[in-house]
Amino acid sequence: MYQRILVATDGSALSKKAVASAIQLASTCAAELIALKVVPRYPQAYFEGSIPLSAEEVSRVEKQWTEAAQAQLATVEKSGKAKGVHIKSLVVKSDVVSDAIIAAAKKQHADLIVMASHGRKGIKRLLLGSETQQVLTHSHIPVLVLR
Repeated sequence: MYQRILVATDGSALSKKAVASAIQLASTCAAELIALKVVPRYPQAYFEGSIPLSAEEVSRVEKQWTEAAQAQLATVEKSGKAKGVHIKSLVVKSDVVSDAIIAAAKKQHADLIVMASHGRKGIKRLLLGSETQQVLTHSHIPVLVLR
């Protein structure tokens, strides 16, 4: 059925449940699982909410974020290996999470994207946005949303 499943994680409790479901689905389908964590770039402009830092400090902060993402993905790999699932970890730097997820799915030739949804409604959804909604709206690859 599915040969390559991409699961996006942000390390939250909800995304951990989505990861567990994706591992189970990959195990059932004998599919490869691609675990993706999108890491933001450090804001460079004052108007983006950043504190002016030197280029070396920005590099250090971004490296810390990447290392933390890799540690999260190592946990996913460990869980997958326990279920006999081959997992490829992928850390992507991007300011637009939904675009990064869609691009990674295309590049990795995934035939399914698995994501969690917080289920926000009303003003919270308007203010906080919904990466899941953006992926659903713009992806040509099927998306499985878990709440």
